[in-house]
Amino acid sequence: MSGTGTSPPDEGAGEPVEEGVDLAGIALRNPVLTASGTFGYGTEFAPFLDLEKIGGFVAKSLTLEPRFGNPPPRIGETPSGMLNAISIENVGVRAFLEEKLPALPDGVVVIASAFGTEPAQYAELASRVCEHPKIAGIEINASCPHVKAGGIEFGQDPRLLGELVATVRRATSGPLLIKLSPNVTRIAEMAKICESEGADGLSLINAVQAMEVDVEARRPVLSNVLGGLSGPAIRPIALRMVWQVAQAVDIPVCGIGGITDAEDAVKFMLCGASAVQVGTTNYLDPAAAERIARGIADYARRHGFARVADLTGALETD
Repeated sequence: MSGTGTSPPDEGAGEPVEEGVDLAGIALRNPVLTASGTFGYGTEFAPFLDLEKIGGFVAKSLTLEPRFGNPPPRIGETPSGMLNAISIENVGVRAFLEEKLPALPDGVVVIASAFGTEPAQYAELASRVCEHPKIAGIEINASCPHVKAGGIEFGQDPRLLGELVATVRRATSGPLLIKLSPNVTRIAEMAKICESEGADGLSLINAVQAMEVDVEARRPVLSNVLGGLSGPAIRPIALRMVWQVAQAVDIPVCGIGGITDAEDAVKFMLCGASAVQVGTTNYLDPAAAERIARGIADYARRHGFARVADLTGALETD
């Protein structure tokens, strides 16, 4: 059912728009995914939207064994954003495969997210998950900004990142996406390393490492002190990095960062993204992804694009 969506035209609006896109070999009904860590395991959002009317979703990051996160407080509000330090709390790969995936309807595109503290853990997890028929691809979380081991270290060190991608690539032949950290000075170089080691696509950006302070208590807002900043506050940073990476590599890019409506999503596609992921806004509007998908198709129709995919890289800079 994926990758074949068309949006019916409004009355008098002309021909329907082809909404299907390809992301690193994954056929999507439309270019809107939901971001890992903001959509649970899919079933939590089933009462609010039709999972088969969005492009798909990236499941909560998995570890080989169940993992507890940081103690509360681990979420805080900031101007135009959210700060979180959940720290990859999850049910573990076995429960995900045996309990979470079977509860999803057929036809839903699921991308698994893998996390570990060393490359071998990522590889083992990826090899186990990719064999499940409901998994369309793997996204490697190489950039979590609020764990005490793993995650961000891979995303910030070119050598470690290359080793991680190469190790996981050997473990799976399925579509492989790498989620990049914004907490670097040369994002395009990190992207090129992933491409050279066999990644099929890139997701960016992850949350920006940040902190907030409660002045009355004279304490950090988060128990972990540092967390990840997401939401509209980081969107201009994400757009800049998506544009830079899209210029630097030949593999597709999935844009993430502060998307709240269709206009935001279109901005990422114009900057070179083949698809987008909706994250923090899911907490405010659980049906946001479906609304945004309709809005992208409407934009394409109004601007004379026969295919939503034609929006990718259509930014005019001259």
